[in-house]
Amino acid sequence: MPAILLKSLRLITGETVDLRVRDTRLVAIGPSLRPLADEIIYDLPEHLVSPPFVESHLHLDSVLTSGQPRPNLSGTLFEGIRLWGERKLELTFEDVQSRARQALQLMAAQGILYVRTHVDVTEPSLVALEALLAVQKQVAPWLTLQIMAFPQDGFYGQSVNEALVEKALQRGANGVGGIPHYELTREDGVQSVQRLFALAEQYDCFVDVHCDKIDDEQSRFLEVLAAQTIRRGWGCRVTASHTTAFHSYNNAYAAKLMGFLERAQLNFVANPLINITLQGRTDSYPKRRGLTRIKELWQQVLNVSFGQDCIEDPWYALGTGNMLTVAHMGAHVGQMMGHSELAACFAMVTTHGARTLGLTSYGLQLGHPANLIILPVPTVQAAIRTQVTPRLVMSQGQIIAEHHPSTMEWHLPSF
Repeated sequence: MPAILLKSLRLITGETVDLRVRDTRLVAIGPSLRPLADEIIYDLPEHLVSPPFVESHLHLDSVLTSGQPRPNLSGTLFEGIRLWGERKLELTFEDVQSRARQALQLMAAQGILYVRTHVDVTEPSLVALEALLAVQKQVAPWLTLQIMAFPQDGFYGQSVNEALVEKALQRGANGVGGIPHYELTREDGVQSVQRLFALAEQYDCFVDVHCDKIDDEQSRFLEVLAAQTIRRGWGCRVTASHTTAFHSYNNAYAAKLMGFLERAQLNFVANPLINITLQGRTDSYPKRRGLTRIKELWQQVLNVSFGQDCIEDPWYALGTGNMLTVAHMGAHVGQMMGHSELAACFAMVTTHGARTLGLTSYGLQLGHPANLIILPVPTVQAAIRTQVTPRLVMSQGQIIAEHHPSTMEWHLPSF
């Protein structure tokens, strides 16, 4: 593989640098690197270079199933759950594999090279899990895929579910999830959190819980998750996804909880596109945004990242696979429009996501794998504003996607 020299790129910090890639790694970073013989050169002034986008929360088993077996007429969470309950009975290995690969290719072309997916393991054959484990191997040369065993119907919603979660871990899932607010009782919810931690300890894996994805201010499983994290000292291995009830807590309780979260140092994943769509549905006016307290968590120096959650599935009929669209929505509904806040929203789909996934060798550093994206804009703010497609996507030193600039011809007189 010939060496590649990427010239005149803008770092997120504003400096202009050249990058040299040889084999699969970054071997030189600096201003005005001298071209070598037989080196492929890309001169891209005023282009922003960044580590790849990280998708922190997705459901690959359900992507591209919108309208199957019928449309979600209300557009609500619970109708979506009912529809998926029917659709998952028709899953086949080929069906899940084909849709997942199509979605991952769409995402990789837009700069996403790291993905954490949740897979429903309450279907007895575990066909979706097996298909995604196969896809994980197939895409490994160009994309890192983490798979979380997720009991969509709860640990204790059906008598077989607990055993199915453990079987999924035995078969190779990278982490265990839960949905305590959807268990039959609060006691079942608390027990499910305790059980999933025990399984994570037994199988030495990540924890990522769909936690309090509801508008009910009395749904308080985040405190249970934080307590288990503190007692076990697991911190960065634990993720609380959604936590939309946090939006509705009274401020006195939220302030107390924030202190526990600082002690726990667990990760948070918000899903702005989905949370703003599905939450607040029982409100008349005023309507709650229903998104977790993104800005406040970030201000407390807790790790917050963003996910898409859905791409054309029973819960969300839209979705393009573009993480800048997610950052754009997060900046709006989180009211993060300050200069540093917009930079934080970009970090929530890059470096913060890398921390959530526990990635090593992530970032533009000498000796690291040459995984990067080049955007045809000079700044992070411009990237979020335009939600632009990457000019180049590089994985393991190989350019896997290249977008050529489109042109527009103006037919009216110039002003």
